[in-house]
Amino acid sequence: MPVPERPKTAAPPAPSAPSAPSAPAARSASSAPPTLRERRRATAVREILDAAELHVTEHGPEGLSLRAVARSLGMTVQALYHYFPNRHALVTMLVTKGYEDLFVAVQAAVDSTADSAAGAGGTAADRPFVSRLLDAAEGYRGWAIAHPERFKLLFGTPLRDYAAPADGASTIAARRMSTIFQRELFGGFSPEQLAAADMPPLSPQFRAYLDQLPPDGPGVLPPPAIALLMEAWGRMHGMVVLEVFGHTSFLGDHEAELFHLAMRNMLADIHRRIPGSADAVEAGAV
Repeated sequence: MPVPERPKTAAPPAPSAPSAPSAPAARSASSAPPTLRERRRATAVREILDAAELHVTEHGPEGLSLRAVARSLGMTVQALYHYFPNRHALVTMLVTKGYEDLFVAVQAAVDSTADSAAGAGGTAADRPFVSRLLDAAEGYRGWAIAHPERFKLLFGTPLRDYAAPADGASTIAARRMSTIFQRELFGGFSPEQLAAADMPPLSPQFRAYLDQLPPDGPGVLPPPAIALLMEAWGRMHGMVVLEVFGHTSFLGDHEAELFHLAMRNMLADIHRRIPGSADAVEAGAV
């Protein structure tokens, strides 16, 4: 779901994290292959990210230490600074990779049942959007449960004074992941239907703010639909947070069933607010 920026305590802007090494500006992307130095740098960055990710998995986001990561790779922390100038830069790259991996997991959950439908002689289009949204939600939950510390890195506070760079790599990756839910939640509805969603009137200030959101994310939707999208994300994400942090462990093996029921109820509630959606909700009941 959309996570444009995570509000944090005020802090000086953190330097943008180094993205995967690219060719110098003087060479176009389609010209000469990467140089030996560029390939070595790319390999080093990947190894550092893998080691840092393992460190987060073992010690939690709050335990991330550049010195420990460097030591695990047999390098000095001063050498590591050649690739990541500080912990903020490393965290930004870890968050970016986390969102990318979450995107892959959610999309794979949608595609897996689509492939099953195709194998049975159908197509992905034959499956109701409601059903595919449930698949996406299950993919989101499954990744979070399998990677609880990385999930905390994405949606917690990895560093007390950390703030994701505005429109940086991590924010772009989060928007990319959210497009799946945006597509599956509102697929099949016209802009006119979404604009006419049954919602309490939005304040002029809130509507004006939603109107100016960038079109590469939720801003492509009418304001009532953006509000519904954020509500859906809150309900889905909230259920996952409760489970990842152990607050629903008293349910034992029934946590998955509760999540599925909650997602069906949430979808029915939201789709009932969209004119002409009764047939879609009925067809999507699973």
